[in-house]
Amino acid sequence: MTDNKQHDTRTTRRPDCVTEIRMGNSVLVVFGYFKKDTTTTAADKMARVLEAEAAATQKPEI
Repeated sequence: MTDNKQHDTRTTRRPDCVTEIRMGNSVLVVFGYFKKDTTTTAADKMARVLEAEAAATQKPEI
């Protein structure tokens, strides 16, 4: 029997954010990674989401 050793050539990277959610007796741990070469920030993206949400929920003027 031969040993098939797999070599991981990727560099290990620390997560950009970690969230822990407790559900009963279990703990769900979520690791988040952001794109390295992006030009927009998380604040820019959130601003676009809020603008789109505000535009979708505006009531028409009478």
